Amino acid sequence: MTTQTFVLPDVGEGLTEAEIVSWRVGPGDRVAVNDVIVEIETAKSLVELPSPFDGVVGELLVDEGTTVAVGAPIITIVAEDEATDATAPSAAPVTVGQTEHGAPAEPPAGEGSVLVGYGTGGHVQSRRRAVRQAHRERVAASVGVIAKPPIRKLARDLGVDLADVVPTGPAGDVTRDDVLKHAEQASVFRNIQTPDWGTVREETIPVERGAGAASATPVIAPAAPTPPADEDREETIEVKGVRKATSSAMVRSAYTAPHVSVWTDVDATRTMELVKRLKASPDFADVKVSPLLIMARAVIWAVRRTPMVNAAWVDTDHGAEIRVRRYVNLGIAAATPRGLLVPNIKDAQDLSMRDLARALEKLTLTAREGKTQPADQQGGTITITNIGVFGMDAGTPIINPGESGIVALGTIRQKPWVVDGEVRPRYVTTVSGSFDHRVIDGDGMSRFIADVASILEEPALLLD
Repeated sequence: MTTQTFVLPDVGEGLTEAEIVSWRVGPGDRVAVNDVIVEIETAKSLVELPSPFDGVVGELLVDEGTTVAVGAPIITIVAEDEATDATAPSAAPVTVGQTEHGAPAEPPAGEGSVLVGYGTGGHVQSRRRAVRQAHRERVAASVGVIAKPPIRKLARDLGVDLADVVPTGPAGDVTRDDVLKHAEQASVFRNIQTPDWGTVREETIPVERGAGAASATPVIAPAAPTPPADEDREETIEVKGVRKATSSAMVRSAYTAPHVSVWTDVDATRTMELVKRLKASPDFADVKVSPLLIMARAVIWAVRRTPMVNAAWVDTDHGAEIRVRRYVNLGIAAATPRGLLVPNIKDAQDLSMRDLARALEKLTLTAREGKTQPADQQGGTITITNIGVFGMDAGTPIINPGESGIVALGTIRQKPWVVDGEVRPRYVTTVSGSFDHRVIDGDGMSRFIADVASILEEPALLLD
């Protein structure tokens, strides 16, 4: 029997470990080359690993939720021509109407007589098992459960097996409501089958004792409320994956590069007018347009006028260097269920407004789905963080490692603003940024932020 072992590969540059998030196959499943067999989480992204072999799954060597080192064996696959003998059961098959121990089995759903108040629980359980088994067979046929990473985490937290959950999503995927409904039904069913006798379900009203009442039935006092257990008062979140990588990078950046932050208020009324016109334009009908698009164009334009904000401090064996990049790999900080990601748009300086809008939309959707690849997070030159979506006016963000500047766009809201000596309602925002003072002097960072602000105030300058 030829058994092939698949070891965890390095799916990124220099990654040393990954967490097994969910298996898409189980023992006995047939797989072909390039079939997805497992979803893993690295320090940078979620990655689906394809099978390098044809055959039948032998053994899953690592449990879900376990972090393993690159090169560690994670699954065995038996060669297809030998799989039948290797996976055939050694015991006689269980026939309908008999259990594996020879005892009579419960009648199939819809068959046999069930008296009111007798045998109902077993009959219901039998039907539920039949439904779950049918769903498991469909899951096995489609090689895995379709569910997003946050849904998988929710299921793990609630102790729900996704293979038992009947999906209702538009693409046959398991939704959050599906998991919660399944968990609630399981909880109710458990309470019915094994009632908590310590819970007061009836109240006894005490009767005052008088003469001759010594033999009255004693009063059952309600149970005192149980104080919450210590584990219910606190939650421990393991630092791993993206959160672990982000924390290490932020600490390294904060304590390596001397950060200096500057900011300025901006009248972004004309930016909002431009966004409105672009949304109504047929040329932008199929892409998302937001103030972030104008901000991105403003940063690219301002980088051309102050190239040092796009440079990097590099320590080499023969001393430190400042490396000035003549291209812009524009990073966009994205908050995802797995933590902070900073994917970047390669050569953003060469994109038209429409192409940049499309790139921003794709980047955002990919990050939300947890599908950002490691290569998309490497090689950034300058980053934008849109804290305005959280209602924040300004901030002092930490520079992404390998870069020298990060710009923050605050929320855009109407405020009183002086225009030509008169106070008028205008759309106002704050542009702020942090810079590596080893690379950029005060005049350079101030000029850069002023240039970004000037574009938000008058987007027509982009026509230069």
